[in-house]
Amino acid sequence: MEDLYRTPATGGDRLRAGLALQMVAAATGVPVDTMSGGVRRSGQACRARWLAMYLAHVAFGWPIERVGHAFGMNRATAAQACRWAEDERDRPWLDDLLNRLERAVRDLLDAPRCELPV
Repeated sequence: MEDLYRTPATGGDRLRAGLALQMVAAATGVPVDTMSGGVRRSGQACRARWLAMYLAHVAFGWPIERVGHAFGMNRATAAQACRWAEDERDRPWLDDLLNRLERAVRDLLDAPRCELPV
């Protein structure tokens, strides 16, 4: 039986984590279902998930522990992901990608909320 790390996270946090995963998936071509789930991931899928975790950290202003909770990971895993992504920002193409993703996420979240009729 598989023991997954479970932490309390609000529905809103999980929704935003999903947004970060979708944004990274669209930008990298790595499907969300490849980044998620309780199975061992390829190096590419793991790095894509780390980018999504880092995006959540910087674009939402979340502390590392909250990032871990929203992604169903422990704090140490979230911290490792964010350290890796921060170090990789020395690569101009990745820094540019992350800047564009951060802007897109912030623009989306800063837009007026759309209330749909019932």
